[in-house]
Amino acid sequence: MSVQSRIRNEALRAKVMSAEEAARLIPSGSTIGMSGFTGAGYPKQVPTALAARIEAERARGAPFRIRVWTGASTGPELDGALAKADGIEFRLPYNSDPIAREKINSGQMQYLDMHLSQVAPVAWQGFLGPLDVAVIEVAAIREDGTLVPSSSVGNNKTWLERADKIILEVNSWQSEALEGMHDIYYGTALPPNRVPIPLVRPDDRIGAATFHVDPARIIAIVETDTPDRNAPFSPPDESSKAIAGHLLEFFAHEVKMGRLPPSLLPLQSGVGNIANAVLAGLVDSPFENLTAYTEVLQDGMLDLLDSGKLRVASCTAFSLSPEAAERLNRAMADYRGRIILRPQEISNHPELVRRLGCLAMNGMIEADMYGNVNSTHIMGSRIQNGIGGSGDFARNAFISIFMAPSVAKGGKISTIVPHVSHVDHITQDVQVVVTDQGLADLRGLSPKQRAKVIIENCAHPLYKPLLKDYFERAKAGSYGLQTPMLLNEALSWHQRFVETGSMLPA
Repeated sequence: MSVQSRIRNEALRAKVMSAEEAARLIPSGSTIGMSGFTGAGYPKQVPTALAARIEAERARGAPFRIRVWTGASTGPELDGALAKADGIEFRLPYNSDPIAREKINSGQMQYLDMHLSQVAPVAWQGFLGPLDVAVIEVAAIREDGTLVPSSSVGNNKTWLERADKIILEVNSWQSEALEGMHDIYYGTALPPNRVPIPLVRPDDRIGAATFHVDPARIIAIVETDTPDRNAPFSPPDESSKAIAGHLLEFFAHEVKMGRLPPSLLPLQSGVGNIANAVLAGLVDSPFENLTAYTEVLQDGMLDLLDSGKLRVASCTAFSLSPEAAERLNRAMADYRGRIILRPQEISNHPELVRRLGCLAMNGMIEADMYGNVNSTHIMGSRIQNGIGGSGDFARNAFISIFMAPSVAKGGKISTIVPHVSHVDHITQDVQVVVTDQGLADLRGLSPKQRAKVIIENCAHPLYKPLLKDYFERAKAGSYGLQTPMLLNEALSWHQRFVETGSMLPA
């Protein structure tokens, strides 16, 4: 692919340079806004070159560290390379890289876990400090200097507006047919100048197809043809199929009761194998003319589009297996009228989630018998990933659903516990809990009623007697009976796992 075909602005072609030259333009101590959301659309060459520079500077006795902001998770050429070089001092708002995770949990990297919808507004409010450099992957630069976004939008609009200097990676691996798929809304503002966002259906387009930037702030352009690094999805196992089956049965019941229309409501699905299994199950379901208003488009959602069941999908990024990404790239022009990529401050906006009435389906690490959910931490203190957009959707969804297998580590860990070790989603934001054992509809139930339904429907048979025993003893010995709790035993299951490697009693 020639430079002229992807960089069609003649003045900006003069700024093309190597990744190593571009990395030398970034000083130590910089705050950098990087593109990328769930392994899509992140810069590949500049972060790798910057990591090599950081290692070389350290070898000469000159420590070099930066602060990194993104949309969500990225890929090994960004988070992995920079974390391995010990180059990240501070990171937000979401991470899934294993090397960075170890740095965070060992205290070597400061990490701020944020609701994804809040990152752009908080950046504009100035609480995070100045943004020195934006490093953004784009699919092309048009003749007028506007930028064709890549396979994710994330916070790129904000980074491009806020940064003092801009470095672009123009990636020719990304399909040229991406042009026209994006909807970049420029109408957001801070109070007191905020106005309603004029989006009332998932397929509404309210913005521009490209990013608008001041070319004077673009200091470097790097060419690349490196693919996005998305991991393959595992085939649905029996547990995932059971969870999907329970959810589809629940949706059918809600339609029968008149609480959902036959085409359901806009679907939101978190990332992962279970969510993908639920989407795959919808392909053979009776539901037609579906829509999605979500963060990411996964393999299952692409299959739904291909089947004709899904009419339109609005998201901020792709999160596809390599095979599905190749399929999408080959036929991008065919999908362009049915997929809309938006900034994450729009895809995750609480006002829009509530207005559209999304059906929010997100994964969890554990839930307790009262419906509090832990999405982020192992044993209370070790962060696994981050809250992502689950909170944006859970509190504002028409129905808020959390799902996970009932046990982990071969039965040594129960997903349903007396009390979660860390709370990301309070009981008031959790309406449905689903495991392979069954589904608990918690709407309209008091805490004690919730406990009975969750234990009976969602707990694994190994742990159900233990949960029932705890609940009865809590009711007899609790300080109060609204939400019975034995404080001295509240986290005993987690402590037992730390000490013996299993939540089951010896």
